[in-house]
Amino acid sequence: MPLVDAAWQEWLGTNAARGCTMDSMIDAMVQAGFAADVAQQMVRNAIGLSLASGAASGTAAARANGTEAAPPQKTPHPYRYDDAPVARGNTIRAYDRDVQVLMRCERPQLMVLANVLSADECAEMIGRSRHRLKRSTTVNPATGQEDVIRNRTSEGIWYQRGEDAFIERMDRRIASLMNWPAENGEGLQILRYGPTGEYRPHFDYFAPDQPGSAVHTARGGQRVATLVVYLNDVPDGGETIFPEAGLSVAAKQGGAVYFRYMNGQRQLDPLTLHGGAPVVAGEKWIMTKWMRERAYV
Repeated sequence: MPLVDAAWQEWLGTNAARGCTMDSMIDAMVQAGFAADVAQQMVRNAIGLSLASGAASGTAAARANGTEAAPPQKTPHPYRYDDAPVARGNTIRAYDRDVQVLMRCERPQLMVLANVLSADECAEMIGRSRHRLKRSTTVNPATGQEDVIRNRTSEGIWYQRGEDAFIERMDRRIASLMNWPAENGEGLQILRYGPTGEYRPHFDYFAPDQPGSAVHTARGGQRVATLVVYLNDVPDGGETIFPEAGLSVAAKQGGAVYFRYMNGQRQLDPLTLHGGAPVVAGEKWIMTKWMRERAYV
């Protein structure tokens, strides 16, 4: 069973503060190898500390203003599901390729796809990336800087948008599939997860209440949707998990999962909490495209 180290403590605190449900956090910890009773206790403690911290902050502020406040109440702002931009139908013509839709989910807005890349294209992407990998980073919520953390155990490489003919074809196909302007896309990111490699549940959008997010939204606005393409078959583990929705997508070469988390009113969907389950056997290669509100520069 994993140890509840500093990285897990940070993960618990962050997700409790964001309002993730107890069940989704417990499920994520169990999938990572924790015993259910241990996960339940740790999550309960984290949520209790988060609530206590919020109450203390509210009370302190009220006293400073000469009043005593009641415990803070969360005002619900339900995410409104409007029409996603991706085309309807069981087959989508994506620039130069027909992509099959295997599953659609309404809440969150999610699609499981097949035939996004051919086997040869997957092999090409892995081959050109393998010797250029560096340890993956995540955005520091306080500063906006890219940090290496234990919650994300992968290696990766970024490609400049349209940097050569092959990459440009991938960019155009994905933009057509996601039905979003190609210039709004970040460069393709290739990631490799070795045995036990994982990415604990997180959000792809930049949290509006965290100061470091402004560094990133200045370059094209908020992220609106993600496409994760699987470049190889994973013998065991490595699923893309959505704990809030109770979904798990297995890695199948050439397939992908699409999910959208910002609607036309600029609301952000908390049901898109997701992660990469630990790789149990073999390795996992993925290609990720994030789309922004505006042109990404």
